Amino acid sequence: MAQNPTEQVTLLLSRIAAGEAHAAANLLPLVYDELRNLAAARMAKEQPGLTLEPTALVHEAYIRLIGAEGGRADQKWDGRAHFFGAAAIAMRRILVERARRAASLKRGGHMSRVELADEPANATVAPDEVDMVALDRVMEGLKAQDARKHEVVMLRYFAGLTIEETSLALDLSPATVKNEWTIARAWLHRELAREGSGV
Repeated sequence: MAQNPTEQVTLLLSRIAAGEAHAAANLLPLVYDELRNLAAARMAKEQPGLTLEPTALVHEAYIRLIGAEGGRADQKWDGRAHFFGAAAIAMRRILVERARRAASLKRGGHMSRVELADEPANATVAPDEVDMVALDRVMEGLKAQDARKHEVVMLRYFAGLTIEETSLALDLSPATVKNEWTIARAWLHRELAREGSGV
């Protein structure tokens, strides 16, 4: 019986974690379109003039996740949702690094608002206008204060997972995910307002 794409991704992720380099070559075609959509969503509201393209962001994030040689025994994923959450984190880090480099070259440049709007319970969340450096600072604060809320935000906001997908990835009930997301979003709004980034 043929495996469905989700099962194929899970199997290949376990093979990559076991150090099978050829598994990475088989994984990329299965996840590329979703990763590119994720990258495009991350970059849609970036500052004008960003030279990085979604394709380049996908490749850089993929190398960070899988390794240049295609197998990282130190990295393990608990299925597809965990992998895409890790991809979202890698993309966020790449964009934050680029934003910091740009800010160091041009102090006081244009900073955009962060929008963490409310959405239907089953909807995915795509980032709106983002000051990536400010958002990164408050996300680190949230992680230090409450790691579970940080994970929920990473999967909902950065990876674009639904409430149900997030609950599966974190082994939490959908009601708990909704509650954590609501509280975390309010906390982030408050902290970003304190930073003067606007909400």
